[in-house]
Amino acid sequence: MLSTIEQQMRAAANIDFYYSIGSRYSYLASTQIATLKKATGCDVEWHPINSVRLINQRESSPFEGELSGQYEWNYRELDAKRWAKLYGVPYLEPRGRVHFDSELLARACIAAKHFGKVAEYSRLLFAAMFQDSRSQIDERESTLRAEACGISAIDFDVALRAQETIAQSDATIDRAVHAGVFGVPTFIAHGELFWGNDRLILLRHYLKSQQNIIPST
Repeated sequence: MLSTIEQQMRAAANIDFYYSIGSRYSYLASTQIATLKKATGCDVEWHPINSVRLINQRESSPFEGELSGQYEWNYRELDAKRWAKLYGVPYLEPRGRVHFDSELLARACIAAKHFGKVAEYSRLLFAAMFQDSRSQIDERESTLRAEACGISAIDFDVALRAQETIAQSDATIDRAVHAGVFGVPTFIAHGELFWGNDRLILLRHYLKSQQNIIPST
């Protein structure tokens, strides 16, 4: 049986990662998860969502009305390229270049989750969106990426269309809204919410501080 201290340490290290494949900042944040895990010893649970549905399900959206400069598309593209350069990862702007269905990609990641491959599969879809010269990510491309991480095309197709997958997609959105998630990427650690790729440094600091306040045995 775990001691109280060990239970606290384990709980503090469980991170919920809400993301959307079409989100440039979700992609950037995803490239840093391995580094975060190595630095803090945390476990990360990947929760794919359709961010369009998330925004529509909330009462308000930061994209309604007059936008501040940080939300203008040209600035967002420039900002993403700067982050990619800092991280040393490839970045191709998908806006106007890649055609995709946000709901399909969210369900595809959930389908991969049934096979224990959600992180690996999501990274492959992120690569299709932000690294490869793709003009479209459809069911065929989603299936090819599933095969690339060891899921059979037949099994993946069944999971993709399963009512359970659709229900799980809905439930993930509901959980996100209930947890206070208002955009992607969002990390939740021990009830604390961190929104945005640029908040990863704050998340890392938080995890380190939690480790420091737990007394040693």
